[in-house]
Amino acid sequence: MNEESRLAELIACFILFEIGSTTLFQMAADAGQDAWLSMLIGSAVGFMLLLLYLWIHKINPNRSLYELCIHFLGKWIGKGVGFMLVFYFAYESSRNLRDLGELAAFALLNRTPLAVLMLIGILVVGNSVRYGPHIVFLVCLALLPTVILSYLLLIFMIIGKGMVHLEFMQPVLENGLGPVISAALPETVSFPFGQSLLFLVFFPLVKKGKSLGKAMMISYICTAIGLTIINQINILVMGPALTKVIMFPLLQVVQLIEAAEVFERMDVLFVIVLFVGLGVKILMFYIGAVTGLAQITKIGYRKWVIPTGLLIFAASFASPNFSHHLWLGIDVVVNRVDPYFQFGMPLVLLSVMLLRRKKRMQK
Repeated sequence: MNEESRLAELIACFILFEIGSTTLFQMAADAGQDAWLSMLIGSAVGFMLLLLYLWIHKINPNRSLYELCIHFLGKWIGKGVGFMLVFYFAYESSRNLRDLGELAAFALLNRTPLAVLMLIGILVVGNSVRYGPHIVFLVCLALLPTVILSYLLLIFMIIGKGMVHLEFMQPVLENGLGPVISAALPETVSFPFGQSLLFLVFFPLVKKGKSLGKAMMISYICTAIGLTIINQINILVMGPALTKVIMFPLLQVVQLIEAAEVFERMDVLFVIVLFVGLGVKILMFYIGAVTGLAQITKIGYRKWVIPTGLLIFAASFASPNFSHHLWLGIDVVVNRVDPYFQFGMPLVLLSVMLLRRKKRMQK
């Protein structure tokens, strides 16, 4: 397989991962009509984090995130940090599994127990995990055009039916920059943009070349712009006040298209596209956790698939209801925990790597 095809597979997976469950929720809702500004600020900070991750990879391109921690932080500290990353990725996978179950129950199978829906989800994803990241990358490359075309079709239909009301963007910065920045930092940075930390696990799988950094940056910028547009469409259709209180705003917008008698059951088609994004996110976090356990313990990759799946499935029940699930995910994990993993830990790792390289150069 040539370098370009492998790189294309990784980029396709990265784009689907970043889309993930982002379109399911209203990002930067507290910024009201200025959510687009919060998204741009958050994506700009997230871009700097991506540059940080690419810098780490460039210094030592042959080691994954776990191997870098063990090599540069020492055996015991490195393994300790590695296990924390494993549980972090597993928990993130469980959160997306819960999102998938809640969405399926809300939109399609409201009489099916949530536990059954999530069990089916983890079994399907777990079966994919055992084949490893290379096969998943190929599947993502095949799915990416369908997902992009689906979102483009959705945008064109909304605009074509005259559902967009530009007046909902006014007035700009009504309450100043404060609410815009507070909605962007750290919430919008941590989710979804800072989650690109996971790909430090997968960068070594791409053949060596200078094109990785450039491709990652271009795909990140395009994805961030696309997510900002889709996020703002919710506000342009329903207004900032209504958008803020709706559980799944874009799904509601799609149902409004159906009410306009364009197509029947557009919401079902859109839910399927959402399932693809959620599935990729569950899958990649799952693989990231399994890879970490395999590299830390030196026990075979496939032997960790079932134990990790059980952990993810159990963790998906951490919240008794969806409201608590959102509170735990946003107020606790996104705002208080994610910055330590997405910024603090990589910054410490990079500092140690640079210091050790400097010492080698001085000898």
